[in-house]
Amino acid sequence: MGFVGVSTGGSSIMNIFPVWADILGLPTGTLVGHDLPVGAAPADYVALVTQIRDDPDHLGALVTTHKMGLYAAAHELFGELDQFSTLCGEISSISKHDGVLIGHAKDPITVGLAADEFLPVDHFARSGAHAVCLGAGGAGTALTWYLADRQDAPAAIVVTDTSQQRLDHLRAVHIRRGTPEGLLRYVLAENPEVTREVLAAAPAGSLVVNASGLGKDRPGSPLPDSARFPEGAYVWEFNYRGTLEFLAQAAAQKEVSNLVVVDGWRYFIHGWSQVIAEVFGVDLTAPLVARLSEAALDAR
Repeated sequence: MGFVGVSTGGSSIMNIFPVWADILGLPTGTLVGHDLPVGAAPADYVALVTQIRDDPDHLGALVTTHKMGLYAAAHELFGELDQFSTLCGEISSISKHDGVLIGHAKDPITVGLAADEFLPVDHFARSGAHAVCLGAGGAGTALTWYLADRQDAPAAIVVTDTSQQRLDHLRAVHIRRGTPEGLLRYVLAENPEVTREVLAAAPAGSLVVNASGLGKDRPGSPLPDSARFPEGAYVWEFNYRGTLEFLAQAAAQKEVSNLVVVDGWRYFIHGWSQVIAEVFGVDLTAPLVARLSEAALDAR
């Protein structure tokens, strides 16, 4: 199984996977890192997907960071793509079935599994809170997909990004999906002050998520240090490793603003376990996920 990322050797999964392989009865030494730089050339994605497709011993891969780039460059190499993948324009899971290369976008599922662990099922309906998604890339697409599909969807979902192209892509995804018009607002963050003002306008109890990638592969935070989180906000840092500046900003305001601060560890667990189950044909029951999570904490 492959792991497509930027610096895969630093991921906790390299320590965790051998433990999980033992629990699941998988061969040892079966996780291989495929490192590509941010903004890799389309030819690099095509070469990697072709390698996975043509190697009978390579059963699939989990894709981070490069989900949208890999889809754009190499989606025609896949024999089958799921609905999330085609509508979101990303691939986070590569697997094979009867010789057919299959692409999935698992993030809308895994982000929901992780969010449901800390966000009350009636939170938005009860509180009137909004959601603020900092980043319109693959992670932001998955988050907004999940939020729009919640039974108690927030009254407003505000998405910020430094790229108008990414915002336009996200808007197109939700138009194709049929998301109610007006639910999402797309804000071009031309400077940090724009993001600060978006946060200042969010009601108490709002969900604020760093889906920008800053603080993991690149240092920094999408928020200026002067930004204040809403009172009682749920603050979710999608990253669990890296410089984690956004997480530090939230931690500094946790007590004074009564914040619930969550890092990306459980998102990481759900993301990996879902793809491993797809690649190796594992029946992923709730007790098995709990066992894998406990083992992962020990390995971490």
